[in-house]
Amino acid sequence: MADNKATLNLPGEAPIELDVLTGTLGAKEIDIRTLGGKGYFTFDPGFTSTASCESKITYIDGDEGILLHRGFPIDQLALHSNFLEVCYILLNGEAPTREQYDEFRDIVTRHTMVHEQITRLFNGFRRDSHPMAVLCGVTGALAAFYHDSLDVNVERHREIAAFRLLSKMPTVAAMCYKYSIGQPFVYPRNDLSYAGNFLHMMFSTPCEEYVVNPVLERAMDRILILHADHEQNASTSTVRTAGSSGANPFACIAAGIASLWGPAHGGANEATLRMLEEISSVEHIPAFIERAKDKNDSFRLMGFGHRVYKNYDPRATVMRETCHEVLKELKLSDDLLAVAMELEHIALHDPYFIEKKLYPNVDFYSGIILKAMGIPSTMFTVIFAMARTVGWIAHWKEMHDDGVKIARPRQLYTGYDKREFTSQIK
Repeated sequence: MADNKATLNLPGEAPIELDVLTGTLGAKEIDIRTLGGKGYFTFDPGFTSTASCESKITYIDGDEGILLHRGFPIDQLALHSNFLEVCYILLNGEAPTREQYDEFRDIVTRHTMVHEQITRLFNGFRRDSHPMAVLCGVTGALAAFYHDSLDVNVERHREIAAFRLLSKMPTVAAMCYKYSIGQPFVYPRNDLSYAGNFLHMMFSTPCEEYVVNPVLERAMDRILILHADHEQNASTSTVRTAGSSGANPFACIAAGIASLWGPAHGGANEATLRMLEEISSVEHIPAFIERAKDKNDSFRLMGFGHRVYKNYDPRATVMRETCHEVLKELKLSDDLLAVAMELEHIALHDPYFIEKKLYPNVDFYSGIILKAMGIPSTMFTVIFAMARTVGWIAHWKEMHDDGVKIARPRQLYTGYDKREFTSQIK
């Protein structure tokens, strides 16, 4: 990978040669691992210019609007695959044969049940708790029930833990919703797809069986695919950092859930819906558009633009099509959905938005779809976490498969120099 050298010239020091690394795709990277031994560290708040690991899972080119999972374009996966097939690809690196897929699907399907005592954990939470708080707590607690496969140094244990998390996360997520509305938990069904089973556990009741609408099932499946992994984002980096200490996989995924909960990360689609509620009607849109264009106004349009993508979010293209399919299927007439569709039209045609590349992103469309399905905004990030679990697991497994060194970032210390202490309370 090191095909040439970079020379670092420092005042009063001999030149330092550093390897320049070249990956399969993307920018070249300077290997600075030897700098610490020479008394120097780099300063990069947020690690926005630092590669924290080597990975073969996901590649993003934000300038070109490219997202690849194991080399496969995200739009091709979303349109021609299903979530469990994408899970297999992320975890194993290659597309499965029919036999491999059937075996993988059967293992996931047969392990969707959770230990019955786990259902009692929910009683320790208030009914009005945010579902993400419950999800984070219960996920971490799974380690107390499945302690037979927690040795992260054993490959078979890592494999078992991966299947358990992937299988049980929809069940736990649906339980978070049912608990919040005071309805009984619904057990998973092995005859339904991953997405269909989740919808059934969400909306079925003892007195009324929920029939899964195939259009909504496919929409949910695409939402899961489009949120499955996104390279070294905040939550994935959190999982890797927690995992580098040898922490068990359930604790690592709980850490990822906690990071995802932040409004600047997984909470964006929930924030988008709150923005639509604030605008409230199509008549109010022009005033809010003017506020969004005013640099001195704190109002910002949520669900537009992306920190990584400086072009159109490739996931949003598929999500937009899916959004319109769902709205057409449900024949909905809703003020907030009307606001969303008008905002979409403006963003795609207004020169201000086009020039600044403030296109609707995946959070904008997924929030609309989930609302149309009847899912409350407090569950949006839970569903995001359910989808992202496979990405977290893939990175966690890759890290351990390749050999892991505990994370230990450095700092630029700007506090006091050494000083003498004299007690002021005598």
